[in-house]
Amino acid sequence: MGASVLRLEDAAFITGTGRYTDDIAPASQLHGYVLRSPVAKGSFKVGSVDDARAAPGVRLVLTGADVAHLGDLKSMVMQKQPDGTRAPTRDIPILCRDRVNYVGDAIAFVVADARALAQDAAELIEVEYDGEDAAASTGTALDEGTPLVWPELGSNRAFTYHLGDKDKADKAFAAADHVTRIEFVNNRLICNYMEPRSAIGEWRADEDRFVLTTGSQGVHSMRSILAGQVFGISADKLRVITPDVGGGFGTKSFVYREHALVLEAARRLGRPVKWASDRTEHFLTDAQGRDNVVTAEMAMDGNGRFLGLRVELLSNVGAYVSQYGPVIAHVGASMSTGVYDIQALDVTISGVYTNTCPVDAYRGAGRPEAALLVEKLVDACARDRGLTVDEIRRRNFIRPEQFPYRTQTGRLYDVGEFAAHMDLSMQRAGWDSFPDRLSEAKQRGRIRGLGMATYIEACAFAGSEPARVELNADGSVSIFIGTQSNGQGHATAYAQFVAEKLNLDIARIHVHQGDTDQLASGGGTGGSRSIPLGGVSASRAGAALAEKLKKLAADELEAAAADIELEDGEARIVGTDRAIGFAALHAAAKDPGDLKAMGEFVQHEATYPNGTHICEVEIDPETGATDVVAYTIVDDFGMTVNPLLLAGQVHGGVVQGIGQALSEEAVYGEDGQLLSASFMDYTMPRADSVPSFHFETRNVPSTTNAMGMKGAGEAGTIGATPAALNAVTDALHRAYGIGHIEMPATPARVWAAIEAARVK
Repeated sequence: MGASVLRLEDAAFITGTGRYTDDIAPASQLHGYVLRSPVAKGSFKVGSVDDARAAPGVRLVLTGADVAHLGDLKSMVMQKQPDGTRAPTRDIPILCRDRVNYVGDAIAFVVADARALAQDAAELIEVEYDGEDAAASTGTALDEGTPLVWPELGSNRAFTYHLGDKDKADKAFAAADHVTRIEFVNNRLICNYMEPRSAIGEWRADEDRFVLTTGSQGVHSMRSILAGQVFGISADKLRVITPDVGGGFGTKSFVYREHALVLEAARRLGRPVKWASDRTEHFLTDAQGRDNVVTAEMAMDGNGRFLGLRVELLSNVGAYVSQYGPVIAHVGASMSTGVYDIQALDVTISGVYTNTCPVDAYRGAGRPEAALLVEKLVDACARDRGLTVDEIRRRNFIRPEQFPYRTQTGRLYDVGEFAAHMDLSMQRAGWDSFPDRLSEAKQRGRIRGLGMATYIEACAFAGSEPARVELNADGSVSIFIGTQSNGQGHATAYAQFVAEKLNLDIARIHVHQGDTDQLASGGGTGGSRSIPLGGVSASRAGAALAEKLKKLAADELEAAAADIELEDGEARIVGTDRAIGFAALHAAAKDPGDLKAMGEFVQHEATYPNGTHICEVEIDPETGATDVVAYTIVDDFGMTVNPLLLAGQVHGGVVQGIGQALSEEAVYGEDGQLLSASFMDYTMPRADSVPSFHFETRNVPSTTNAMGMKGAGEAGTIGATPAALNAVTDALHRAYGIGHIEMPATPARVWAAIEAARVK
């Protein structure tokens, strides 16, 4: 534990021998294609499908009427509104029946001998659309005159949430010496993982059940939703398998229409049916992220101490309520006060419907939105009060002696040393010598900025993730756990936990995830829960198996169990050469239970990773082009399992955060057409967009987690977006007095802001 062990899984990935869903081709496999709406809103009628059914190679054509017996995809996480009610949802039909609500909405499913044949046949389906005006903008969704996505609701308001105490906040604001106010857009993002979604449906008549193979972030929740909500069958009638997954970031947590369609088609045809998305379908239809319009105010006393925070937030849910969509803004708002001692809070969240792709969890799921809000606001407060950004933070941090600290939203922070990691990050970033670099940049006609974000997030939420370990006949060990690797390195990390208990080479420990037949239950991967919860369980399972193996060896070697040690695949009597190998122990066991062990750690509160990110940028004022020239991270993750895996997680998250700040944005036109539906129009960060990172940890072990871990999977994204945006704003403010720029801070947007300031 704590060693930079190289990833066990990488040999397969870098040699092209990984096994992803689209690599799998069952015998007699057919291919599916989804016909999608080209209009954002309107009614439609499907005319004749005869030509499509008669097209070469076509085996099946399904429309809404053909799948009317399948249940809609529902969200089960509507939070209570101020009046105690839960707002009604608008669920996702497997295929639309008579109306479409966003570009990409599913109209029909065609199955043929090849994908190209299915696509050709789909062009022959007669669909008559009666298009209507769309609502496509978050900021205007509730304005009078905006078209209604769901007219029967009488409004585009999906829900209203409130957190905090309005009366207490009003008193704080009334007593304030100064109030700083900001308004901004948290831009919509498209989760561009490397592997687009795909799915294979099978009907196993001999087993009387379905089998779904698909990339996911957890097979058990997928089985539960498909079996219970969609097909109305018991869970044992559906097996879900997930092979290798090329990225998830939250967006592969969800059940999508295609999962149900391939299963239904397979049952009707008696043959496996595969659907594979192309990148354009991904842009149009995979759940998207962020998309908030925010107004925030901070009340301060004469010394720049924060007295109260008031937030009004519009949260776009899209055309339908997605699986976790309604809870994202609520979770984010629960972290509104960040690392600061703010004693009054008033947050109002209005969920709004628009004729756009549904919005759901994307890396961080609400916590990046919260960190951006408070960190952008804190910088604005510093400018208003004439304080440095570090000094205003120092005055308002929750101090170590205040822990455990209950926030105004009920979050219970167990430990934290925020000023300490900020100071270390500033030291590593060369904060004090920045004026020299600023002066040098000016000589070259560039402007330069230094941005900071001190963040905290909630993750590894209350719950558990049981693990089972087994000794195999060849002396190797298998771990079975219900999380799902999407590239994080689970095969290595879990093996480290068990290897420590068995003193066994991690190459002889095999991690099994992604099969509902192999494990009865599992919580999946999300919210940085896998290692803080699953890792502790794996460790406990490994310790339990070690004790069982020592007892087996004691019987075989005629010794006391206390005198047995495990090392390098053998059980040995301490201080002697008498030993028995693990394979021989397996053969000697009379009870299979002696070769298996379970471990489960139940956590009762979330953990709270935190840290400081410092970003330094240089901008060419003649073009608006921004270069990130330095990036420093000091994080508190409580405990480090594998520094190499950890650095990879943090680096990747930082790049995603920088991408949102500087380049990425899903843009819809007024008619609801997605204008950024390809890599020609949606700018992803590239390797040359970022410098080498300085990353280190300054860990304070969690008291909530049994091994002191806090979680790290999303933290990079949470700290990076505000750090990068604050750096750009700092550069613009130093040079031109510009105190605000919307994200993404593209060259065009930066150049326009500079030109406007020059005119003034």
